[in-house]
Amino acid sequence: MMTRRSLLAAPAVLAPRRYNLLFLMSDQHQRRAAGCYGHTRVRTPNIDRLASRGLRFESAYCPAPVCVPSRGSLITGHYPHTHGAKILEDALPTGTRTIAHYFGERGYVTGAIGKMHFVDETRRHGFAHRLHEGDFQASLTAAQRRQVREDHGEAGGVTGEASGLPRELFQDHWFAERAVEFLRAHRGAPFCLWASFLQPHTPFRPHRDYFAQYQAEKLTLPARPTGDLENGFPGHLVRARERGWAQQGEAEARRSLAGYYGNVTQMDSYVGRVYDALCELGLDRNTVVVYTSDHGEMAGAHRSWTKHTMYEEAVGVPLIVCVPEGPTGVRREMVEQVDLFPTLTELCGLGSVAVAGRSQMALVEGRRHTAREYAYSEYYFCRKVFTRDDRYVGRPPLLMVRTAEYKLNYLSWERCELFDVRRDPGEFVNRIDEAGMAGVVRELRRIAERQFRG
Repeated sequence: MMTRRSLLAAPAVLAPRRYNLLFLMSDQHQRRAAGCYGHTRVRTPNIDRLASRGLRFESAYCPAPVCVPSRGSLITGHYPHTHGAKILEDALPTGTRTIAHYFGERGYVTGAIGKMHFVDETRRHGFAHRLHEGDFQASLTAAQRRQVREDHGEAGGVTGEASGLPRELFQDHWFAERAVEFLRAHRGAPFCLWASFLQPHTPFRPHRDYFAQYQAEKLTLPARPTGDLENGFPGHLVRARERGWAQQGEAEARRSLAGYYGNVTQMDSYVGRVYDALCELGLDRNTVVVYTSDHGEMAGAHRSWTKHTMYEEAVGVPLIVCVPEGPTGVRREMVEQVDLFPTLTELCGLGSVAVAGRSQMALVEGRRHTAREYAYSEYYFCRKVFTRDDRYVGRPPLLMVRTAEYKLNYLSWERCELFDVRRDPGEFVNRIDEAGMAGVVRELRRIAERQFRG
């Protein structure tokens, strides 16, 4: 809830102004892994500073717990089954309308710097200025490219260790500096800038200074009860065993956690670098700033890492919205990331837009509003990523419906999961077979199917 002080300090209705938009985005940041979300170990001073100056959403959910479809939904306001980028290999169709088109047509300079995961980078999707990993690689010498490749190794590895790279050879460092250059170059014009970082995504190899901030032996692992993953959708257990996560010892898991937290803190420094530049240029007085991530990270919970599940660790995301002279505090109502497109067009004084997401302008302003009764997400099984034999690829997707009390993970062709998230926040007890839950399952399944058809 917003504090009484913040409500009194904020206007009932934000004065209509043509704000700039700075969208700060990370990859695979678990909602809980930030100081402002209550974590006592993870250091995120810059994200915490943003949270102190804006609204922090405690119940924000991604439209898909995997990069490409989630990012496609963020810039279109539609779910993956509508915009068409359903799995990691899918490029968003060329003609798809995005938030960049909307802002650009209204006189904004648009830019996307960093990891947008467009798959086909010849498609800019409305962003007039685009810098991506290929541009970073082109800025390096052959020897530097080899050094980066040898240091980072397998992109999906979860082994926690210090990187041997100097700071300037991290691509996120390069992206942050280019984002600062964009702000300086376009300070006199309305702009819509996406500054998007790879970290804390795997590999868990932060710069040695950030890895050194976390002593693995002192970190607390998430609960790992005996029999975890054995009473729900069997694919999660198959995947955990194939990847070696189910067999991971505690010492190794803590070291992975240290690497992940180091990645989070390093990413936070880049958020701070761009935000500091915004403030130094005086642009913070006329810029809406958003921080979020495309999805979460399991970080050892349920003996799993990365994403591709509907557990809270993977599908819940951090979300902070800072509006100049706007309200501060915490909002606990459920929101979805597809809501950002229509909310931001209204916040920036550009009117409403018709997409699947719904504007949360009234919620941001602290006015009376109709809160979401549930959050929805969907996951299509990705080739060579979910299981080695692709046994689930091509089947209907996993659909999640999450209310204040229950979460249904629905598969039309396999064992489903129902969690009483109010009494079982760790999602350990699958109640799908309980006779007394039949009505709940039926209602949530109806919602899932309606959302998927919509």
